[in-house]
Amino acid sequence: MSIKKLMRLRILSSACVLAAGLISQQAFAHAHLKSETPAADSQVSVAPTELTLGFSEGVEPSFSKVVLEGPNNQPVKTGDFKLATNDNTQVLIALPAPLTRGKYNVSWHVVSVDGHKTQGTYSFTVK
Repeated sequence: MSIKKLMRLRILSSACVLAAGLISQQAFAHAHLKSETPAADSQVSVAPTELTLGFSEGVEPSFSKVVLEGPNNQPVKTGDFKLATNDNTQVLIALPAPLTRGKYNVSWHVVSVDGHKTQGTYSFTVK
């Protein structure tokens, strides 16, 4: 095989590997929960006034929701689902009334800006 053909084959092979890597990276792109305040499994002595959820990529608020349940699985009234100013990866949920002592469960589902849906739950305790 000539050197020119071998070089072309290597370039073509490299291009194929690069393309496959880019395609698979897009296929696995989802908004995963990266941070939360209050933190998962934490015990806080001061009741929070809002929940903050940080995702690995931007989310679409129209297709996303966060639900808070308090002690004995009672629903807790929250403010609207809002994104932080200039950061569509940060979700802010206001808590209009102070939380009482007990364990709270946060359930969320979001649709990322690329259209993929993810969901999850975590809990925290107010002392």
